[in-house]
Order: sequence, then structure tokens, then C-alpha cells
Amino acid sequence: MKPDLREQILTILAEIPPGRVTTYGRIAAMTDGATPRLVARALRDLPTGHELPWFRVITASRKLADHPGATEQRERLIAEGVLFDHRGRVAKDRLWP
Repeated sequence: MKPDLREQILTILAEIPPGRVTTYGRIAAMTDGATPRLVARALRDLPTGHELPWFRVITASRKLADHPGATEQRERLIAEGVLFDHRGRVAKDRLWP
């Protein structure tokens, strides 16, 4: 991945406010050419100990992606007031931007 594209993704990620979520696709659309998969890759490659809110990024179906950190992600979102419906989806009004 090009360093400038990665930087765009991480800059957008840092802007997601607490209690809100966005999708891989929405982040990709705000960049100069990233795809949702590239966004996911950038998040997967974050260094240990970073402070970026990776847990605020969900799938286009407003669910958590299937990954090893999904349990922690859900817990952190709930701690910020993000609720999930009976299908595991986040309410549309929590989407940013």
C-alpha cells in the first residue's frame, strides 16, 4: 500500500468521534483510491500500542467483521454507548459521517 494512501486512511480513522462508527467503504470513499479491503488491511497492520479507534469501523451491513478482535471491539463500542440490535447491527443514526 502506498504510504500516502495509508496516511489518508489513518487520518480519517483518527477523526471518528466517540460513540459513532463508520464502515470500511465509507473510509475508502474519502480517500484517493483506497478500497474497503485496503482499509481493512491498514487497520489489521496497526502497530501494537497505537491509540487509533480501530474498533469504530464496521462492515457495510452495520455489523462487526469476523476477526480475532471482534469481542473486544463490541465491548469497546458498547462502553461508548453504541448498541446492537437483535441481528448484531448498529443503528443507522450512529454512522459517521
